[in-house]
Amino acid sequence: MTHAIRIHETGGPEQMHWEEVEVGEPGEGLVRLRHTAVGLNFIDVYHRTGLYPLPPLPQVLGLEGCGIVEAVGEGVSEIAVGDRVAYAGVPPGAYAEQRLIPWHRLVKVPEGIDDQTAAAMMLQGMTACYLLRRCYRVQAGDTILIHAAAGGVGLISCQWAKSLGATVIGTVGSAEKAELAKAHGCDHTILYREEDFVERVKEITGGKGVAAVYDSVGKDTFMKSLDCIRRHGIMVLFGQASGNVEPFNLSLLAQKGSLFITRPTLMTYTADREDLLAISGELFDVVGSGTVRIEVNQTYPLSEAARAHTDLEARKTTGSTVLIP
Repeated sequence: MTHAIRIHETGGPEQMHWEEVEVGEPGEGLVRLRHTAVGLNFIDVYHRTGLYPLPPLPQVLGLEGCGIVEAVGEGVSEIAVGDRVAYAGVPPGAYAEQRLIPWHRLVKVPEGIDDQTAAAMMLQGMTACYLLRRCYRVQAGDTILIHAAAGGVGLISCQWAKSLGATVIGTVGSAEKAELAKAHGCDHTILYREEDFVERVKEITGGKGVAAVYDSVGKDTFMKSLDCIRRHGIMVLFGQASGNVEPFNLSLLAQKGSLFITRPTLMTYTADREDLLAISGELFDVVGSGTVRIEVNQTYPLSEAARAHTDLEARKTTGSTVLIP
């Protein structure tokens, strides 16, 4: 038997229980993975609360981890027993000491990247990759706006965008987070609790607006973010930490400058193994070269994942958080 964090019903962190579970042997196309580190992400909160429904409960939470392959089933290729691998995405089940997972969702971790870094970087780092290189391909000379710039995706995106030659504007919740974002490539920080970020963006850009807004906050920032975008620019909405965006008249996009909008997910951008390997490969390259630093600023025992969720929702965390089995 092994242990995992499971929920039997949706709700608050108190619904998360450290329980004995049986893993068993891997079947066709599956491997048994022993986790060495597990990533914490806001989508885990969405699953726990039921905002993003999981398969029938009870379920083990978590979409990201790193570990060692201990057994492989029939039909597994590219992955072997003893490989150090990492993953991000469906199916859920990362909050566990061991788990079964389809082999095609795994990628081998290069030497020079430790387990905690790998667990912290996969979901947030591959998200940053598809945001900056797929949804809108950031170019030298662009100015972009990143909400929650001191968060996990934010810190990675700021560094990556800066390395591409962009001017990066980021919203943050405190002076401490502003300093953190600046230390990771953010050129201009806006304290959203004290300043009107639309006015500040217009001031910084000379009234032109930004090429793209990357918004994981959602309801509280979405409509004002549209006023920050230049003509023909794009709104990339990839989360809703403050709640779902209310329905709105698409004619507003015409009125505000023939804007584009997309609501992407990592799961669709890495659905094919070819895309998964390409995006993870780009991420490994920028991390391995030192262009992007992955900041694991908090660790918790896996058994205390509920406390980690409480801190995440209270916005007490910065950078990436890792749960240790």
